[in-house]
Amino acid sequence: MNLKYHKITVKVGSNVLTKSDGTLNVSRIAHLVDQIAELHRNGVEVILVSSGAVAAGRNEVKMARKLDPVSSRQLWSAVGQVKLINKYAEFFERHDITCAQVLTTKDNFGERNHYLNMKNCFTTLLENGVVPIVNENDTISVSELMFTDNDELSGLIASMQHSEALIILSNIDGIYDGDPANDESQIIEEINIKDKSWMKHISIQKSNFGRGGMLTKSSIAKKVAQEGIAVHVASGLHDNVLLDVLDKNKHVKHTLFMPSRKKASSVKKWIAYTDSFAKGELIINQGAREALFSPKATSLLPIGVINVRGMFQRGDIVKLVDEQGKLVGWGKSQYNSDKLEAERESTKQKPIVHYDYLYLIED
Repeated sequence: MNLKYHKITVKVGSNVLTKSDGTLNVSRIAHLVDQIAELHRNGVEVILVSSGAVAAGRNEVKMARKLDPVSSRQLWSAVGQVKLINKYAEFFERHDITCAQVLTTKDNFGERNHYLNMKNCFTTLLENGVVPIVNENDTISVSELMFTDNDELSGLIASMQHSEALIILSNIDGIYDGDPANDESQIIEEINIKDKSWMKHISIQKSNFGRGGMLTKSSIAKKVAQEGIAVHVASGLHDNVLLDVLDKNKHVKHTLFMPSRKKASSVKKWIAYTDSFAKGELIINQGAREALFSPKATSLLPIGVINVRGMFQRGDIVKLVDEQGKLVGWGKSQYNSDKLEAERESTKQKPIVHYDYLYLIED
């Protein structure tokens, strides 16, 4: 095989791993493992982000009483995760490969030290030839602290581990230039993240068993590609699709989000996924916005901040918004919010957000 990458993150959705009745598609799981095992033998490091636990548990338990959505999800995921990981372990064992279960919550990524501990965990597993299988810990997650779905989690993992590519395996072949159900619609095979024309074709419809949809996949793909990581969106229902997508000698119709040539630092990659952890908001003027997006590396000075919302401490994540209310990015505050006014009046202003700890949303 002539492979494109040596380190990848693969995300497989519930609609790939389950049948129409919601039960696990065991043969599909076995085939996915066969493909990963082949990549493993060819020296490719693979992190698998796998959905399917909730779907796997849904038909395993008869509820004693009707439960609210959060409790139902906790019940199904707790039961289903055991069934799912046991299948993975069984199939990987046939290839003499050890797999590991890693369950996480969004809250684990909100603090830098926790983030680095998680990163070290994956690094150690990969160094020892273990295939990490990641899923959100739905047994303890609640709605406001959950990932949008595993697409978001896979993007964070790919970014954190400096993967060369993120492969999102869904139940459709990629991003279409119209309704996928329409025979006249064509797959957009290559997307440049600076081109916005493709966005008008994205459906807001969600999948049968997952929480997300193509809108989520596209949003995550754009962010990950912006960090210099190639993102492939393909159908996991096709045989050998993972191997074929990664083989330089083969062409599979799917969507590739072209990676930016500009690589983000490790800290900036972390900050890119901290939007839900922001403790405050800085409203910046037009001059500050233009300076931040100029070719020259620029920090945010207090003079560029026209208003502050919320209270935050040194080291907290803050959101940057322009005068029109448009999101500019996120950053790590260099001092407390109550010190901002004093710094604004200083002749030698210290940045409120230093360039090294600033992540901007590209237009």
